[in-house]
Amino acid sequence: MASSDSLRLRDRDAIVTREGLIFRVFGYTHPPEGFICDLEYAPSTLFQSTNPKAYRTDGKRVFYKFYEDEGWRFVQKNFPQHMVLHKPLGRKVVGVHKADIVEVRRPEQALKRLVEKRQKDDLLIALQKVLEATVFSLKLRLEDFGVFGSLLHGFYHPRFSDIDIIVYGREHLEKIRSLLRELYSDGGSGFFNEFIGYSSIRGKVWRYKNLTPQEFVWHQRRKLVYGVFHDKVSGRAIKVEFEPVKSWREISGDYGETEKITWGGWVKAVLRIKDDSEAPYMPSVYQVEPICILEGPQVGDLRRVISYLEEFRMQAWKDEAVYVEGNLEKVETSNGCFHQITLTYGPRYYEQVLKVVNVISQN
Repeated sequence: MASSDSLRLRDRDAIVTREGLIFRVFGYTHPPEGFICDLEYAPSTLFQSTNPKAYRTDGKRVFYKFYEDEGWRFVQKNFPQHMVLHKPLGRKVVGVHKADIVEVRRPEQALKRLVEKRQKDDLLIALQKVLEATVFSLKLRLEDFGVFGSLLHGFYHPRFSDIDIIVYGREHLEKIRSLLRELYSDGGSGFFNEFIGYSSIRGKVWRYKNLTPQEFVWHQRRKLVYGVFHDKVSGRAIKVEFEPVKSWREISGDYGETEKITWGGWVKAVLRIKDDSEAPYMPSVYQVEPICILEGPQVGDLRRVISYLEEFRMQAWKDEAVYVEGNLEKVETSNGCFHQITLTYGPRYYEQVLKVVNVISQN
């Protein structure tokens, strides 16, 4: 591993700490002393979950996955040392200091190892088929893709795990989305849109206050990156996700550009999307113009919505009108000031929303 001073990581790279906690690097701008992260997995000696989806094992140890804001709450309560100071906010956020990193796992390297593996189980055979139908059929380079989740960490189950693929770069993402649209419409391809119906949410406890299950499915369906591959060999319907991450050449911006962020209250607004180029990534950034501020401070320089929550990634596209509810913040930079609405972890997690106006009428 490179020295901590020269270590360069991007969204979805993984960090392992000395306690065995597995963090996902979050986003692309970080303080010099460490990396802003999400906690994804913990060994069973430190955390156990009653969620049947959370169990993982590498054959030797048992891990549990964190969902929604569980990891954020767990770190705050049990491992406050795994928080880094976000100077513009003036408070600490979940993260790992460089001195506490014992291992880095890179998705593109893991995918290369899995593809080159001679003895392949059912899941790796299915992964090869998915790559052949998408990446290789488009004549794209394997180096521009990676794996995350259980495949990255080596505790996938050949008969039960999903296939989670990273797509590096907006150009590759658009090619993959275009191809997936064709595959979903081809009844003989073996690929289906995961959200073509409502089975994905059936039976789930619904906690969102301003997003109905029907609205959620409508938004997820058109993102196209959530698919299902019907594998004839194993007889399984395997979920396949294509996660957008920036390529190295797309990463710009300096942690020090933002000087201060001040909370300004809760806001409800109808906005128009002016620029969606950062919408596929985490955090998702939407450049906007206000149509109407329904509730909250009537600021005249509301320029963007920034979401740290995956459910609102690729949620809206350019020129669409959206309803947004979340935290109003004043952003002070070296080039001036403006306001933004931020969707993030916190006490009002399930009240936050970003959705296209009149979704149900479009459904």
